[in-house]
Amino acid sequence: MGAVHAKSLDPMPMHGRDLGMNPDDMIQVPEQEHEAKQEILENKDVVVQHVNIQGLGRTKEDLLGYEIAEVFHAKNLIDVMKKAHVARLKLLHLGIFKEVEVLIDTSDGAGALPNGLDVIFEVTEVKRLTGSYNTMVGNNEGSMVLGLKLPNMLGRAEKLTFQFSYGTKETSYGLSFFKPQPGCFARNLVLNLYKVTGQFPWSSLKETDRGLSGELNFPVGRTSHTLKWEGVWRELGCLARSASFAVREESGHSLKSALSHSMSVDSRNSAIFPNRGALLRINQELAGYTGGDASFLKEDFELQVNKHLFMDSVLSASLWGGMLYPLAGQTSSIADRFYLGGPTSVRGFGMYSIGPQSEGDYLGGEAYWAGGLHLYTPLPFRPGKGGFGDLFRTHFFLNAGNLCNLNYGEGPRAHLQRLAEGLRWSYGAGVVLRLGNIARLELNYCVPMGVQSGDRICDGVQFGAGIRFL
Repeated sequence: MGAVHAKSLDPMPMHGRDLGMNPDDMIQVPEQEHEAKQEILENKDVVVQHVNIQGLGRTKEDLLGYEIAEVFHAKNLIDVMKKAHVARLKLLHLGIFKEVEVLIDTSDGAGALPNGLDVIFEVTEVKRLTGSYNTMVGNNEGSMVLGLKLPNMLGRAEKLTFQFSYGTKETSYGLSFFKPQPGCFARNLVLNLYKVTGQFPWSSLKETDRGLSGELNFPVGRTSHTLKWEGVWRELGCLARSASFAVREESGHSLKSALSHSMSVDSRNSAIFPNRGALLRINQELAGYTGGDASFLKEDFELQVNKHLFMDSVLSASLWGGMLYPLAGQTSSIADRFYLGGPTSVRGFGMYSIGPQSEGDYLGGEAYWAGGLHLYTPLPFRPGKGGFGDLFRTHFFLNAGNLCNLNYGEGPRAHLQRLAEGLRWSYGAGVVLRLGNIARLELNYCVPMGVQSGDRICDGVQFGAGIRFL
């Protein structure tokens, strides 16, 4: 019996790039025993009669039916190869298989059609228990992360994860359960139980959060949405004896119960060095209506637009903004307010050192905005082009922003005037290094302008590391 074999691709990471293989390159045609069978290898109509998955252990077959269904709709051999390749990537994206290989064979036996094909996926499941050790870069913070994972725990791509993180400013551990919807991996339910202890030296504050949350993630067209409920017991304390009275006054225990929604649409071709596309992210949070001590409505947004120019240079514009409105006659907590300034937002200023402060401790604000205009270019003379040099970009920037508290008895015009007063801005240039596709490092020479009384500045070289930059 004649057979057509699809070469196995290397195992793909869950969020790895598409190898972009040409289906013609994936086919090896051995010598055929019968000329009638050989005709099937031409671009004539074929029928996929059977699709089998071999190597399953604890995985339920009904989960995989959604991922391979399109293979049955293939009309010719090339179409079969394309759809089988896409199905293979979908199976790997589930995160429950270590390897997936594809075999395409002519149908044989009772009921076999002359132009019938069988497609076989040979899979190797991941282990029941896996461990990991890695480092993580946050906004000007590094962490060591240890994790244990039970992948495919109940046979339908569920995942139970325990993670411990020890960082320069934050220590946390948590238990998380992930449950996707069969046939739509982007629609999933996540439950979390956690404890986080953080230090915030710019406010002389330390905070310990013990909480639980549940979130539902789902796509709507080109947008991604998250609905979340979070209940957290917060313990605030002073980080130093020199903490201001305003920080000491905030110390103590509180309970926050909040509902939130976030929506994002991202057409960028890269999260770190995009050269085209845009990002829009909008978040809303309502606390107090489901219990707890905190009561407020919080809105914030992020917008980024990228435009490719010439010689691999990119012009990027960003705009952030947000507002917190206390409810039920309460005052906002230092733990809920916005903070601004530092190498990841308005460069040339100290970390979160813009806005209201007391005795050198920064208290955050209830409203803010920040904007940035950036020009990214390759390194001069393009050293290491196509390799190590592509991890770097030169960077010219202009940043501006403000953070303040608002008197909500005033009208919108007064609010806009208050946000425009005392404008901070800066400009400069530097070098940016991409770390994978999740984080980046910046080394910039900054010139802060519009400095107000109480602001901390970084006039000269400033280093930044993080995953979210203005």
